[in-house]
Amino acid sequence: MAPLIDPFARPISYLRVSVTDRCDFRCAYCMTEHMTFLPKAELLSLEELTRLCSTFVRLGVEKLRITGGEPLVRKGIMTFFESMGKQLGNGLKELTVTTNGSQLRKYAAALAEVGVRRINVSLDTLDDAKFAEVTRWGRLNQVLDGIAAAKEAGLRVKINAVALKGVNEGELFTLTEWAAKEGHDLTWIEVMPMGEMEADRLDQFWSLKDLRARLAERYTLTDLAERSGGPARYVRLEETGQKLGFITPLTHNFCESCNRVRVTCTGELYMCLGQEDMADLRAPLRASPDDAPLEAAIRAAISRKPKGHDFDYSRQKVAGQMTRHMSHTGG
Repeated sequence: MAPLIDPFARPISYLRVSVTDRCDFRCAYCMTEHMTFLPKAELLSLEELTRLCSTFVRLGVEKLRITGGEPLVRKGIMTFFESMGKQLGNGLKELTVTTNGSQLRKYAAALAEVGVRRINVSLDTLDDAKFAEVTRWGRLNQVLDGIAAAKEAGLRVKINAVALKGVNEGELFTLTEWAAKEGHDLTWIEVMPMGEMEADRLDQFWSLKDLRARLAERYTLTDLAERSGGPARYVRLEETGQKLGFITPLTHNFCESCNRVRVTCTGELYMCLGQEDMADLRAPLRASPDDAPLEAAIRAAISRKPKGHDFDYSRQKVAGQMTRHMSHTGG
C-alpha cells in the first residue's frame, strides 16, 4: 500500500490522536476555567478510534501518540490501548501518551503491560501554589506520585514544561536540576496561540531563545543531531548529562521536517496545528464498514497538507491565532 506523502515530499509517519476534550485540570494556557465540552455523542467511540488509528498504521504511520484533554480520564480507555498495543511490531513502532500525570498511579503499570515504553508528562512548576494557579484544579502531589508510579512501572518519563513569563521563569534551574536528579528528560515549549483565553498571550510568552541563553550562563550546552519524531530540537547539558529539548513554534518553526498530523476526538483531521484546514473522518468512518472511503479521505487530506503554520508574536500582536482550544485539537 502506497505510503502517505504530502505535497512537499514529507512522509507522514506520526499521528497524534485526541481521545477526549475533557480534562481534570483547567490549565490557564490551554482552556478557560468554565469550559463547555463537546457532547459525548460527537466523540468517536473507542471502537471507532481503534479502527481509525489502525487504518493510519496500515497507511504507514509508525508512531502513535495518544493525547486529550487528559486521555486517561476517558472511560474504558485501556481497551483502546490494549487494541493498539497489538499493532506494535505489525507496522506500529511506538505507542505513547501525553498526560498531566494525575491518573498515572492508576494506569502506569497497565500502560507498560500493553507496550507503552515512554510517556510525556506536562509539568510547568514544582511550586504548590503556582501549580494550583496554573492548573486551577490540579494537585501537585498527585502528579508527582503519578510520575513516581510511571518510574516504578519502567516507563521512561519526559517532562514537558510550557515556558510562561512571570510564572516559571524563576524555576528554570530548579526544574532542570529536579529532572536531572530524577532521571527525566525535559522539554520546554513556547506557549501557542490556541483558543480564546482570559489571559493575554503576549503577557504569557517567554521566548526560548531567552531561556536557552539563561541556561548557557550556568551549563555547557551541546547541540544534538537526534530527533524523536517530533518537533523538538535537543541539547545535552554537559554538567548533568541530561537531554533538554526546545519546541519553538514561534521563534523558530519546525515545519520543514513536519512528519505528523492530528486527529481530534470528533474525527477531524488537522494537517497542521497552526492552520484551520481540516478533513472530516467521522463521516466516512460511520458511513460504511468498508475502510476504502476512509482511506480515500485520509489521502485527499494529506494532499492538502501545507508547508507550515502562521504563528507569529512579532510586532506585539498574535498573528495566526487559532480559535479552537488546544484541548480540542489534542495537546
